[in-house]
Amino acid sequence: MFSKWFRKKSGVSWIIVGLGNPDEKYQGTRHNMGFLALDYLAKDKGVNVTKSKFQGLTATAKYGEEQVLFLKPLTYMNRSGNSVGEAAKFYKVPADHVIVLCDDITLAPGTIRLREKGSAGGHNGLKSIISQLGSDGFLRIRIGIGGDAPSGDELVDYVLGKPSKEDMEAVQSRYPDIAAAVDLMTRGEFTLAQSKYNGKGRQ
Repeated sequence: MFSKWFRKKSGVSWIIVGLGNPDEKYQGTRHNMGFLALDYLAKDKGVNVTKSKFQGLTATAKYGEEQVLFLKPLTYMNRSGNSVGEAAKFYKVPADHVIVLCDDITLAPGTIRLREKGSAGGHNGLKSIISQLGSDGFLRIRIGIGGDAPSGDELVDYVLGKPSKEDMEAVQSRYPDIAAAVDLMTRGEFTLAQSKYNGKGRQ
């Protein structure tokens, strides 16, 4: 945690990152679920993530008394940490005040998993962020894209492909929960957010 003096001086006390790939051909693909979820959060706060900074697109918003930076790295997934690390260094935001939204191949659509820290779990975007922050102690919300996902060489085509209408609707049904979870997390209520929103969601 950092001091009240720093919060007043820098303005930004949290960074919320959505992971994805920037090219038009990747829009709406499974690997861009972090981008899509971040767009929902930004729209919910009445802002657009369009300002070019930190090798990405950014916007700022308020969660209660906390000033938050929304960030969509444009460095491509495998180098997401370059953008996140630059922003965190600029604002002197510690790893435990970074929230990352990303896809998860091991979870079915409609399932989200909140984690306080941990390994990349095979996700190259998370691996890059861990490397650049020098810590795995950042928060993450993993968004399910899996279910019947293939393995081996076909996996790349799967994650870079677009989900079915049903799967996309399942993902979108959790956006309000993701927004509510982020609100709790920025208030220091991670355990509560985890207990309320981890899993498949209310049927």
